[in-house]
Amino acid sequence: MSSTVSTAISPAGTGRRPVRTGLAIAALALGGFGIGTTEFAMMGLLPNVAAGVKVGIPEAGHLISAYALGVVVGAPVLTAVTARLARKHLVLGLMVLFTLGNLSSFFAPDYGSLMVTRFISGLPHGAYFGVAAVVAASLVAPTKRARSVGMVMLGLSIANVAGVPLATFVGQQFGWRLLFLLVGAVGLATVAAIARFVPAQPAPADASIRGELVALRRPQVWLTLLVAVVGFGGFFAVYTYIAPTMTDVAGVPAQWLPVVVALYGVGMILGNIIGGRAADRSVLGSIYAGMAVVAVVLVVFSIAVHAVWTALLLVLVVGTSGSMLIPGLQTRLMDVSPGAQSLAASLNHAGLNIANALGAFLGGLVISWGWGYTAPALVGAVLAVAGLAIALLSGRLERRAR
Repeated sequence: MSSTVSTAISPAGTGRRPVRTGLAIAALALGGFGIGTTEFAMMGLLPNVAAGVKVGIPEAGHLISAYALGVVVGAPVLTAVTARLARKHLVLGLMVLFTLGNLSSFFAPDYGSLMVTRFISGLPHGAYFGVAAVVAASLVAPTKRARSVGMVMLGLSIANVAGVPLATFVGQQFGWRLLFLLVGAVGLATVAAIARFVPAQPAPADASIRGELVALRRPQVWLTLLVAVVGFGGFFAVYTYIAPTMTDVAGVPAQWLPVVVALYGVGMILGNIIGGRAADRSVLGSIYAGMAVVAVVLVVFSIAVHAVWTALLLVLVVGTSGSMLIPGLQTRLMDVSPGAQSLAASLNHAGLNIANALGAFLGGLVISWGWGYTAPALVGAVLAVAGLAIALLSGRLERRAR
């Protein structure tokens, strides 16, 4: 984060504390780390959770769906109804809700109550990233907006490298409920860091629920969301079935799977950094290039996955190519929704959760047809090409409107 560790000195005589941009963005990214950990660690602990609340694994999987549903519902609703709140207060409130939801999951006595607390934990997910992205972009020069947004998203990627493996290990060794306690601790640390380092930011003077909802009437907002849902679905088509693909096709030993997940996470970190820099040069250009790269990489993955070392290398590349898209998509949504940036940016994460469901469904479908574990990568490549076509349509309509 060296590129953003700068200090903006407040004007003499204002009495305001200097803004430490790097620390402010790191505080926001810490919240993303906690969110990523609680979202993805559940997948590795699913058998433990199922045994703990005395249900089957398919029923336990509904806990993941409950969280995703919370994201989809909470992103537009919470952002719209809190439009008049100061942004720092809003991002603090969202992290407090997230923390309480996870601590409640720790104490949930049975399956039904755990389902409710997982839904509550998901509610602030999209809204937090949306508002945090707007705050981070406001702290830097316009030429570094996407890079700053990418740094906030970096917390989500780092969670896949460090937070998820650690939480999974602790949960397996000492009890799955400790996952929620660990995430609750990260949430409390985030609240303290945001309160200390993120500068006060009043809400826009004309902010209102109606003003935020105006974004939903803009075709470019929906086209960008469609790019995220369709194009990014290809990434999830591969990621969902990566474990059986690596063990059954590549011949990777099962004990290497944590390394596979870590490689994906490292790739996501690299992708966020590269994508942020690319989007600062050209937002639409970074989306076009990102979709094309994803399509090519997934086709290559379907071929290279038959050998261990090429499979491991391509896991890193797949993670990188997919995450390159996130800063550009987030920034694009902010650009096409003036006056409603928080809502539009939060919808990106609702879209990504729908992409998760779409990719998992289509990938599972072709596997059930007997096409094998390489088929989801080819499905993903088709989805990436479709996402590129939608992005090109969006750009063409924008040029015509000008």
